[in-house]
Order: sequence, then C-alpha cells, then structure tokens
Amino acid sequence: MSISYRLGVDVGGTFTDVLLLNEQNGEIHTAKVSSTPSDSSIGVLAGIEKVCANANVALSEITHVMHGTTVATNTVLTGTGAKVGLVTTEGYKQVLQIARSFVPGGLGGWVIYQKSEPMAPLELTIEAQERVGADGTIVKQLDEASLRESLAALSSQNIEALTVCLINSFTNPLHEERVREIATELLPQIPVSLSSDVIPEMQEYERTVTTVTNSYVRPRVESYIRNLEEELESRMEGVTLNILRSDGGLTSAASAANYPVNLLMSGPAGGVAGAIWVASNAGYKNLLTLDIGGTSTDVALVQDGSAQLRRETTVGDVTVRASSVDVRTVGAGGGSIAHVPELTQALRVGPQSAGAEPGPAAYGNGGIEPTVTDANVVLGYLPSASRLGGDMAIDSSAARSAVKKIANGLDLSVEQAAEGIYNIVNENMFGALRLVSVEQGHDPRDFALIAFGGAGPLHANALGKLMGSWPVIIPPGPGVLCAYGDATTRLRNEASRTLIRRFSSLVEEDLIKEFKKLEKNAEKSFADEETSMPDLETNFQADVRYHGQGLSLTVEVDLQEKRGVFEAIAVDFDEMHEKLFTFALPAEKELVNIRAVVLGEKAKVKAQSVRPVSDISSAKLGSQSIFVDGNTLETEIYRRDGLGSGSVISGPAIVTEMDSTTLILPHHQGLVDDFGNIIITPETQD
Repeated sequence: MSISYRLGVDVGGTFTDVLLLNEQNGEIHTAKVSSTPSDSSIGVLAGIEKVCANANVALSEITHVMHGTTVATNTVLTGTGAKVGLVTTEGYKQVLQIARSFVPGGLGGWVIYQKSEPMAPLELTIEAQERVGADGTIVKQLDEASLRESLAALSSQNIEALTVCLINSFTNPLHEERVREIATELLPQIPVSLSSDVIPEMQEYERTVTTVTNSYVRPRVESYIRNLEEELESRMEGVTLNILRSDGGLTSAASAANYPVNLLMSGPAGGVAGAIWVASNAGYKNLLTLDIGGTSTDVALVQDGSAQLRRETTVGDVTVRASSVDVRTVGAGGGSIAHVPELTQALRVGPQSAGAEPGPAAYGNGGIEPTVTDANVVLGYLPSASRLGGDMAIDSSAARSAVKKIANGLDLSVEQAAEGIYNIVNENMFGALRLVSVEQGHDPRDFALIAFGGAGPLHANALGKLMGSWPVIIPPGPGVLCAYGDATTRLRNEASRTLIRRFSSLVEEDLIKEFKKLEKNAEKSFADEETSMPDLETNFQADVRYHGQGLSLTVEVDLQEKRGVFEAIAVDFDEMHEKLFTFALPAEKELVNIRAVVLGEKAKVKAQSVRPVSDISSAKLGSQSIFVDGNTLETEIYRRDGLGSGSVISGPAIVTEMDSTTLILPHHQGLVDDFGNIIITPETQD
C-alpha cells in the first residue's frame, strides 16, 4: 500500500511553519522558513520544498495540504482590501455610518477616538426600491429598471467587489438573488456577496458589516488561493487544498475564496486545534493554550476537549458576525521591542515588534532594538546551542548590545534589565490568560497549560507559576504546532437561520424539523464541494435569551435529550448565565438563532510514541550560566531528540530542539511522556 502524506502549513508574522505527516504511522517532519510578507505564498512553497527535501519525500506523495492563512486578517489590518460597492434597501443607505454605539476606553475616550471609515463608503452605496417583511412576505417588488440605472452609475466608479444586503433578506433571499443576477449581467468581472448567503441572521448592521467585510477581503483572498492552488497543482498533481477557518475547522479552497470572512482568525485557530490533538493523546481535556510567536501571543481555553467559540470575530476595530475560536491576542512575542519612555522612565515591552525583517538583534540580520528574544539570550535561556529554525545562528553579542540600551536607561546591569523585560512580557501574557479563564468564570487551577509557538516554551514554566495551572505541557515540535493543527483537524460547515420564538409558543417537534433542515443544508455544502461524506457528525446550537433581553448565549442542543429539548436548553442556559453573570432569572426564554454544525471525518492519524530513555546523560550538550530571580545559576543543556519516554529533567534546565527552546525553572521538573511531551510540574507537587 502506498504511503500518503498530509501537509500542514501555518504562516506567521515572523516564520512560516510546515509539518509533513505520514498518515500510516504518524511520523512527522517539520521545517521553518522566514515568512515573506510581500507574498506569503513564496514562503509557503519554500517551506514545502524544504520539509520534503529533509524527509526525502517526493512532492507527488502529498495528497492533502491544510493551510492556516493570515491573508484575510492582514488585509483588514493594513486597509488594503477591495473598493466595495453596497446595495441596500431604500432608506437604509447609512446603515454602516449609523452602526452601533461604541465609545472606547474610559472617561473621555471618545475625545481621541478616530473612527475608521466604513469598508463600503457612502458614495459607493446605492439603494434598491424593494421591501421584504419580517415574516418573509414581499411587501414591495424589486424595481429592476431603477436598480439597473444605479448599478450602471456604480460601475463607472471602478468598484472591485459588490455587497448586497437588503432588509429582512434572512427570511426571504429572493430579491438579493435577483440583484445578484442583474449585477452579474452588468458587472461580469465583479464578485458579488449576498448577506443571505454569508450570514442569514437578524440584526441589519451586523449582517451588513459582515458581508461588506467578506467583499472587502474577497479579491485578495481569491487571488492568493487561486495562485497557491495552481502552484501546488504544478508540483503535486491531484493534491487537495483545504483552508483553516476561524472556528478551527477546515473548508475547501473554493468555499474559503467565496466566504473569506470566515478566515479572519484562521492562523490562531490552527494552534488551538493542534493543542487539542496533542493534549488529548496525553490524557488532558481541560487546557489553557499559550501560543507565543514573534509578534504576538494568542491564548484560548479548551474545556472537555472542545475550544470555546464566540459568535463574533474582531480584527483591529472591525467586528463581524462569524464563528471563531475564542482567542485573545496581546502584542507580546519574541520580537516585541522593549523601550523606556522619556516621560515615565518606566520599562515597557511591546506592542511594537521587530518582525521578520530585520528581527531581533540576536538574529544577526541588522536588528538593533532590544527585544524579548534578546533578553532571553542575555539571561542564558536561549543558548548558542539553539539554532532558530534549525539553521539560524544566535548572535549573543548583538543581543547584549541591544539590551544594554535599556540597562543604561534604567541604571541596571544588563542581566537585570533583561530579567525586567522577561517579567513584564510575562505579565502581559498573564493578563491575556486571565481574560479567557478567570473573567469567564473558570478557575485556571483546573486547567493544564499547553505552550507552543517559537517562544512559548521559554515562558511557559513562569506563566504556569503565575496562573497556578499545572501541569505545563510542552509538545514535540512546539514551534510548528499550528501547522500540526492544520494537518489533523476536520472539515466543518454550518448552516444557520434566525428563529425568534418564545419557548411557550413553539412545538418541540417543529423545532427538531427546523434543525434537521439546517443539517441538510450544511451537508449539501459538503456535496457541492465534491467532498466525501462518510462519518459526518452534526452538532446543533441555539442562541437563547430571556424574553426582553438584549444579549443571547449560545447553547449546545441534543435532539435526543430524554428530559425534553426545551427543558435541557433552559437548564443549560440558566447555568451558563449564572456562571457568566452570577445570576439566573425565573423568566421565559426565547430562541434567537439556531444552527447546525456538520463535521467531516476525523483524520486517520495515530500519535507517534517515543522510545523509553531513562538515562539522559547522552542528551547533554553542556552547561552554561543563567540569570533567575536576581541570581546566577549553572544549568544543564539537553537535546530534546536525546530524551524519551520516562526521561526526568530537573530544573534549572534548558532543552533545545529545531524549532524552540524549553526553560525548566529551579524547583520544577519535566517528565517526558509516551508521546514525547514534556510535562512540567513543581517538584513538591505529587
């Protein structure tokens, strides 16, 4: 039987990570290459060629490429999207300008707030003379003649994408679909996004801004995916390209190109998916994930093996209605620049980053600003034995010179300044972890902390101490875990609709029928994408609120619930409401939206076990001094590939590997489990 390979690719701000996975035995090969911000596909293809060369695997043996991309995210952040035209119902032209009330910051925050311009400007917005009622009835027929005149005028403005969002179209998409037909006739080269396709749910502003964002990023994402597909096909005939969605599931390249608003958190979702996979093999289902890259840190909470999701995705100051893993991001990473403001004379770290070019001073690429990576080098946590990406040497003297700027400004030794940088960036990450745990009603002591990303293992032990989260898990190849998640996650599609009904006015059998209709729609998407459909799994969800309440909470729904579907939803909603807000009300509940989430077949990949190694003396690379808590200590350095199942590493210790370096602090120890994970616990813990 021929061997087939799955390939996961994750593009970060600093590095592009590639992981090659043997589907038969679980063997993995990894590679890191520098990201190419001008055209990320260049870095992707370079990484693929590098990992295949390292593994001695022909490109033709790769059957699936799973890709987490930041193209959509970066398009929004940099404001480089398409010129978008918008079609609204007559009287709703200013929907994006009116928006929702929002005042950032504390007192007087509005004084300095600069509201960004809508992605579809007012001068490119036209009105359609039509009206659909809230119940889906046609109140006023579409005036096609008037629409044609307006579209003709819009075409002279050189728009690059068109959004159609008509009032109440989520109940009846007839008029939106007719507008698309006419627009395709008059503007044949312009991609058209319908709100009834992108998000068939109530709330006019949210539906409009979500669909406009889809149009804004669509041309760039379409172009990127099309070019990447062509390049992959030229090298690997018959290969299937899947793109990671914000909710942690995979979608086809065609669906990703048509609905790129679902990709805004594609990159961070890959790390969470990989963490779930690794931790489940190690026997842990409740996790705090810590992904520290070169530019930022992403954290998330996983409960019972499932990531917490939210119904809104925020990138910059743009918030859209799209499911995403509840990832919180702070501008703190290995490339974060330390500085001492002249006014306060207090040390600050980030959010500015040295990025991939030139990067930290330690990279030896001309960087001169002091970064977190440079601080780790000065402290001895990142020794010269660590070669970044497997082949990038560390310039210790350049790192020391950079950190010396901070030391001089604060009248400290270079080591004290470096430790200050290290501690401050840890506090920034600690704040993000509290957002997804304590502030969501979860005790972090009930969760293990799994750390990955190039810099994650250097800070994991310290953050475990701050959070009280044990054990701290360092997976094999932590720097490429996002790519691992891309390669092992499942296809995912969902279908939703608004259904505002009080519990007292809805028959249970009717609700089940509505869920089943949505399930068929979601399954149809798999069929339309020519995706095989064995072993599909469906989860049902309902957005629920107390009658008269403004907000809603998403509750998982079991259609086979013995105590009754409505009763189960009500109990789960009350429990969730009390957990988040400390109270529940004896009030009638009502549905807002319902959805069916269909998951494809699980990846048939078994975790690779490692050989037992009790004597770790052969894994020693040497020793060096490190600076911890104001003291200089001597520590051993180990090769991770020299460790195995049962290996015990007592702190202080440093473990190096191709893509990352792990720091084990004094009075802690690391135990290597059967799958190669380093399980760090305090020495006093049983």
